Amino acid sequence: MSALAPQRRSFLRRAMGARSAVWRVDGILLVAILALSVIGTLAVWSSTRTWAADTSMVKKHVLNLAIGWVLCGLTALARQRTLRIYAPVVYGVALLGLLAVITPLGSTINGSHSWILLGGGFAVQPSELAKPALILMLSALLAEPVPGSDRPRPLDLALAIAAALIAMGLVMLQPDFGTTMVLAVITAASLIFAGLRKRYIVGLCALALAGAAAVWFLGLLKPYQVARFTAFIDPANDPRGAGYNSTQSLIAIGSGELFGKGLFHGGQTTGRFVPEQHTDFIFTVVGEEFGFLGSVTVVALLGLVLLRGLRIARQCEERFGALVVAGVVSWFAFQTFVNVGMTIGIMPITGVPLPFVSYGGTATFANMIAIGLLQAIHVRERAF
Repeated sequence: MSALAPQRRSFLRRAMGARSAVWRVDGILLVAILALSVIGTLAVWSSTRTWAADTSMVKKHVLNLAIGWVLCGLTALARQRTLRIYAPVVYGVALLGLLAVITPLGSTINGSHSWILLGGGFAVQPSELAKPALILMLSALLAEPVPGSDRPRPLDLALAIAAALIAMGLVMLQPDFGTTMVLAVITAASLIFAGLRKRYIVGLCALALAGAAAVWFLGLLKPYQVARFTAFIDPANDPRGAGYNSTQSLIAIGSGELFGKGLFHGGQTTGRFVPEQHTDFIFTVVGEEFGFLGSVTVVALLGLVLLRGLRIARQCEERFGALVVAGVVSWFAFQTFVNVGMTIGIMPITGVPLPFVSYGGTATFANMIAIGLLQAIHVRERAF
């Protein structure tokens, strides 16, 4: 019995530590995510009920959310030291997933060869999981500054840029231009927050613009991707072709007016005039059925998520944790701006879902893992 006493005490300490950690989580952040999840579930239900078998899509969405919350909780229990040690492993697994997509294991959905079908109606999109993986890898590489400075070491900087370029290159091969942009923004935010010199930032921006120009003029984009950009410039030029999505999304959001038409009563939503209303264009459902007030509520909740993230970043004493938070906040901010912007005509149409609202399995898992990372850092910072 005496030999088991140390093990029992160790177990009790871990249990008490986990219990106390629960009380240190950012409750406001979790409430905001829960509210967005509820709104998203209602929007997914409304946008899929006329064509999905019974309520199969919304049931699958709820299942994805449940799994996502479990992943969030498990991630929140991790220590910063553990996250930093295993960052290369997580990044390596993400790269294997991206490589698997471009083999015969991958499948094409909506023009992008980005999926691995699992059967039973389920699929995995490795490019979504690459987002938190790249954040961890960049944070681990840039966490140790030059002695006596807050700037990253040259070798670490080179490795970070190489890690980002490899991930972005594999995603671009699918091709998934939207996710590539998200990864680029995550990389830029991590480098800037790590203290990269201004002249290097300007040089990287110039390199990025040159790369984008090369992609355009060398014809590396698919025809439908080029059409999306041209339609953004003048949607009325081809309202039934490339400009159709933009036109219909504006009609849907505008018809909701102040208070909306009510759940399940949106004509554009019920008639499926806007393609992919349950994923990329979920904001049109919110605008039409919940109106301007509902749309503002969603944007405000997403803004609250970003503000709580910035608050966690300000409290961070460890450089690694601060870099992780910077990557997550930049990811959510950019993706929110692009998704909402494309539905109201101020951004080109890009296959980027609205965080915590759009339907999606792997995207939901990645988002909730990111929230788990924020909570893990917040909990450990408050412990001291």
